[in-house]
Amino acid sequence: MAEGTIKRLTDKGFGFIDTGGSKDLFFHMSALEGVTYEELQEGQRVSYNEGEGPKGPRAENVQLV
Repeated sequence: MAEGTIKRLTDKGFGFIDTGGSKDLFFHMSALEGVTYEELQEGQRVSYNEGEGPKGPRAENVQLV
């Protein structure tokens, strides 16, 4: 699993992970495991698998590190 930092959270149930590369990775609250969306905070470290969504790359199986 790759690791990154939560860069931004929205009030619509999705956010973005800073992967350390040139692009941030989208995630949806349905991709969370072992944590609820309400427990997340910007700046937290997470692990994830990179997958493909209907609009491009997205994070799946997102968990707190």
